[in-house]
Amino acid sequence: MKIALIQQRTSNGKDNNIQKGVNALREAASLGAKIICFSELAFTAFFPQKSSNTKAKDEAESIPGFTTEIFSRLAKELEVVVILNIYEKDGVNKYDSSPVIDADGKILGTTRMIHITDYACFHEKEYYTPGNSGAPVYKTKYGNIGVAICYDRHYPEYMRALALNGAEIVFIPQAGSVGEWPEGLYEAEMRVAAFQNGYFTALCNRVGEEECLTFSGESFVCNPEGEVIARAGLESEEILICDIDLNECEKSHAKRLFIRDRRPELYVEWFNKK
Repeated sequence: MKIALIQQRTSNGKDNNIQKGVNALREAASLGAKIICFSELAFTAFFPQKSSNTKAKDEAESIPGFTTEIFSRLAKELEVVVILNIYEKDGVNKYDSSPVIDADGKILGTTRMIHITDYACFHEKEYYTPGNSGAPVYKTKYGNIGVAICYDRHYPEYMRALALNGAEIVFIPQAGSVGEWPEGLYEAEMRVAAFQNGYFTALCNRVGEEECLTFSGESFVCNPEGEVIARAGLESEEILICDIDLNECEKSHAKRLFIRDRRPELYVEWFNKK
């Protein structure tokens, strides 16, 4: 099976960015991709880089809503699974959210980013309510999908929860900038997560220069042995296509050994400390 990560720049105008995403999705489907993922906030500027952007807060949308309706129709037409990432409004709360759309066009559910950070150029606590969706895994036409939105990928507890809930692929919509982390570290983090949990990790990063940040691109896919099997270019627009075999999950070290030999009766006490 082929999956695709859409690494695209944003420009002025949400409608233009959505149309660009529609075109990329059609191209990815024409290349045989069955599951297609976009980066974090793929259709807008990365507004958390600036503090207190009132206009951005007003642009949050519901799920289902304008953007999901467009991609739900496309998913059904092309018979593909689509993972989006949008700024969601639900009552008075706003979330960093990834709806997962199955190949029949139905929204299976929405993952909301749980861990919210705040530091220079990432003022996310001003915009996002901590997610309340747990660590869901979606049974799609083409496999069991988990989503770890950007900052959540740093939490091994969350990544393990996705494994225990049956994930075969974990998609990571990310906004990672040039020089944000020590060289190779976020790649190593996803390699280890894949190896320890026995699933594929597929990180889809933003790309392009914006007001305060330059996003690096370099989206990539790791197999359950922790090997990088596909990688997109640095600071370039690209549709990264990758062949995967979900049978590798059951054959992995994690499924044969690490998951089998867990001691969950001990962990409650260990983790019940602040």
